[in-house]
Formats: sequence, structure tokens, C-alpha cells
Amino acid sequence: MDIFIQQVINGLVLGSMYALVALGYTMVYGVLNLINFAHGDVLMIGALTGLTLLKWINVLVPEWPGIVKLLLAIAGTVPVCVAVNVLIERIAYRRLRNAPRLAPLITAIGVSVLLQTLAMIIWGRNPLPFPQVMPSEPIHFFGALITTTQVLLLAIAAIAMVSLALLIERTKIGRAMRATAENPRIAGLMGVDANRVIVLTFAIGATLAAVAGVMWAANYSSAQFAMGFVPGIKAFSAAVLGGIGNIYGAMLGGILLGLIESLGAGYIGDLTGGFLGSHYQDIFAFVVLIVVLTLRPSGLMGERVADRA
Repeated sequence: MDIFIQQVINGLVLGSMYALVALGYTMVYGVLNLINFAHGDVLMIGALTGLTLLKWINVLVPEWPGIVKLLLAIAGTVPVCVAVNVLIERIAYRRLRNAPRLAPLITAIGVSVLLQTLAMIIWGRNPLPFPQVMPSEPIHFFGALITTTQVLLLAIAAIAMVSLALLIERTKIGRAMRATAENPRIAGLMGVDANRVIVLTFAIGATLAAVAGVMWAANYSSAQFAMGFVPGIKAFSAAVLGGIGNIYGAMLGGILLGLIESLGAGYIGDLTGGFLGSHYQDIFAFVVLIVVLTLRPSGLMGERVADRA
């Protein structure tokens, strides 16, 4: 039972990070019908920027509590990631909105390579250790162990997802985003500024990716220029699993994907004598994804975005 609880905790932590990044994918797709494959690299920019800011904070105010330092690093990282993502939209994607779908896809891959190259030039090729500012002593929880960093990650992810849901469902900005996702031309006739909505969508996605990037690096204690690829692909898979274009589907898909990976690596690894263990945990998530999409191509929660004429 203790092992099961430990695996569930690990899965929830991992799934929370997947969900935050998956929300960026699904929001952009819902509004633009575009898959921003550079989104995983925005997470990487967030992790490396947060690492740099945290080092500066440690030098300037070493006596401050670790949680304050980490939250300050996240707060400082968000504007950087927002600027990067908005710039990507303005330079790389805006002119391609009416282009064949293959053009934005290839452009997104090119932007991803560009961001990785720039990060490699700025921060170097080698993995960098992330400063440990949170207490390292784990907390005992029903026989399992959870770190204070993981508790903070779960709390921030929950607050971010609830806040996003309220923004989408209860505010004028959210109604404008839903109207643009439904039909941008009719939304424009009703006075909705589609360009503003799209920029805001990229900014919100970048904010969530920044938070996920810093917490990912804090949880795994390292960051490097190529770290965004695997989380980005898995987060995209989570968005597809839940139903691309549906924010609740992205949340559900991210959590499920994290749990599947953690439980699969733990239990199936034990059943196979370690042959299919943590080193092969990626296959569990993608096998389930293939099965779900075979039985339900629209994902678990379907797609809420209407077909556009």
C-alpha cells in the first residue's frame, strides 16, 4: 500500500506539470487550430531563466526563506516566457494563419530548434544544477515520502488550473477567447479583437509553461537547453488524450498521463523483473494514448471547438 501511495504521489506531481504545459497546447489549438510545437522549449526557457534568477537571488538575499526565493524566481521568469511566446506568435505564426496547415507546423519545428540553439549559446551545452532552496527533508504521508518542493508544485498547479478555469468561464476575456475559438470571423463582427485574444492566449500559455519549467527544474534539480523536448511531446500527448481544444481535457489528460507513467513504471516494472521499469516508462503513456485514440479519436472529453467554415 505504501508503494502504491508513493507511485500515486509521484504520478500526480508529474501529471500536474504535464497538465500545465498541455493547457498551452490546447488553448492555442482551440483559438488558432495550430499546434505550437515550440511550446516545450518555452518551458525550457522558463527553467533556465528561473535557475539564473534564483542564483542571483541567493547572492543578493541569502537569508530569505527558500519558498520566497522560489516564488520570486517564478514571478521573474513569467515575463521572460511571455515575451518569448508573444514574439513567436508575432514573427513566426501571425503571417501563416491562413496558410496550409503544414506551413505553421514546419515553422513551429524551426522555432523550436532556434530556441534550443539560443539557449545552448547562452547557458551552454551541459546540464546545470538547479539551486536547492527548499528544505530537503521529505515529509512522511501515509507511509510515502513527498518533498516540500513537490507539495509547492501541486499547490501552484492546482491554483493555476482553477484560476484558468475561472478566467475562461467567468470573465469577459474568457468569453472573448471562447467566441474566437468558436468562430473568429463572427466574433470579430461582435466586436472581439481576434489579434488581442490570440496574443493573450499565447501569453497565458507561456505563463503556465514558465511555472511548469521552474518547478520541473526544481523537482529534478537540473536544467539544460534540450530539456523541453520530452515534456513538450508528452504534454501534447496529454492534450490529445484529454481532447485537444478542451482545457478540462488537458488537465485530465496531464494528470492521467503522469499516473500512468508512474504506476506503469512501478508495477509493470516489478512484474517484469525490472525489464520494463523506469527506463521504459515512456512506453506506458504512449501505449495508452494509442489505445484511447483508437477507441475514441476525439480524446476522453472530446473537442469543444466547433468546425470552422
